[in-house]
Amino acid sequence: MTAEAAEDGLGATSLVELAMRRLRAEILSGRLVPGERLVEEQLTRRFGTSRAPLREALRLLGQQGLVEHLPRRGVRVAALSARDIDELFGLRDALERYAVQTALSGGRRPEPAALSRLSAAVADMERAVTGGGALAKASAHREFHLALVALAGHQHLMRAYEPVLLQLELYMATNLRREAAARSPDEGAQRHRRLHEAVLAGDVDRVLAELARHGARTYLAPELGS
Repeated sequence: MTAEAAEDGLGATSLVELAMRRLRAEILSGRLVPGERLVEEQLTRRFGTSRAPLREALRLLGQQGLVEHLPRRGVRVAALSARDIDELFGLRDALERYAVQTALSGGRRPEPAALSRLSAAVADMERAVTGGGALAKASAHREFHLALVALAGHQHLMRAYEPVLLQLELYMATNLRREAAARSPDEGAQRHRRLHEAVLAGDVDRVLAELARHGARTYLAPELGS
């Protein structure tokens, strides 16, 4: 099927999805780096599509916090300052601690479905270590943290948390990639497994201690210091 034919009718949606998936994979794998300009002409040639689905894919990636549309300057991979990254990670940490305290303090237990979602997320992380690419690892990591906060059953908390996580997705993926290069590839999954086990035990102090040791910014330290 040609690009022109595919874009006629339902095929347009699939071309948008394909372009979005490929760009996400290249951004989260580090092939496209923060601040790098995304030139439409180059991307349409490389992806074999026209501008309409590419522009829609870029719009959707902008909503996800992975690209930025700059007035009169085009589109670039999202770039946060060291201060932005530090503040957003700090906010993420505070929201996660609040979620855990809401979910587990006073002998409370999360809903079984919420616990199952967390268990599935950590299993996906472990599978991604051995058989997944950068996108699978980043997606499993993001799902784990969403599932962790969802334990609280607090809709307004989730509405506050999700935009923070979206803005940090690129930097969390970068941190995971650097960690895997510096240490055992499964270290990140093991860390999340320990956190998961603490949640299942219902031990709020242990969960908070694991979160404090989580190392979300460990391998971004040089970047944060710049």
